[in-house]
Amino acid sequence: METQGVLTVEVAALSDVGCKRSNNEDSFGYDLEAGIFVVCDGMGGLAAGEVASSTAVAELLEHFRQSSAQEADCEHRLRDSILHANSKVRALAQSREELNGMGTTLVSACVDGRKLVIGNVGDSRAYFLRGGECVQITHDHSYIAEQVRLGKMTVEEAGASPLQSLITRAVGTADAVEPDIFTAELGNGDTLLLTTDGLSRYADRERIASVMRAAPDLQGACRALIDTALQQGAADNVTCVLVRFTE
Repeated sequence: METQGVLTVEVAALSDVGCKRSNNEDSFGYDLEAGIFVVCDGMGGLAAGEVASSTAVAELLEHFRQSSAQEADCEHRLRDSILHANSKVRALAQSREELNGMGTTLVSACVDGRKLVIGNVGDSRAYFLRGGECVQITHDHSYIAEQVRLGKMTVEEAGASPLQSLITRAVGTADAVEPDIFTAELGNGDTLLLTTDGLSRYADRERIASVMRAAPDLQGACRALIDTALQQGAADNVTCVLVRFTE
């Protein structure tokens, strides 16, 4: 637990391999003192997905820590750290044949006093919970999400589509990447959820809010969210990082 300005920051995090996979390609990490949190969902043959996600997490955290000496604000530091992670994953993918083509989604958040900055690439998501309600902050960089936004596919059609894993933007798959950046002002009791599509495929924002309201504490909420996906068969790995801000 760490105090950021007048807010105390509490975190809980869990990752589960799910019901169908033999290995976990999700990775997460955080540094309470630096106020940085990240979740990644790797992709690639054999163990390449695990390499991509774990590399992105480690590189982003380290770069963000080292940038604390700069005069840049939290938003610029987060963006630069995502770009740095992309370059490192890209270089590693090109250095070894068995890692060629690997990549990872990434959703990350940093805290500066009462300001929250969120950055994402891919379809791992950030949700914001306030007053018992849940809203999705990030926009998925995926084929079906873009079709829904263009009005070419309904939400129901998207949910049944076999193309749910088709990502249109990822870390490490190209020399350059453009993260989406979002900002919010934090209040007492606000909670941030960073998660992979292993949860979001099985729980919409109303279900997430319901689980959070019923949970006894933050760690219990994290466990309950993962159990929600596991109870429905969890075909993918499931990872959740919950961050709560209190005065």
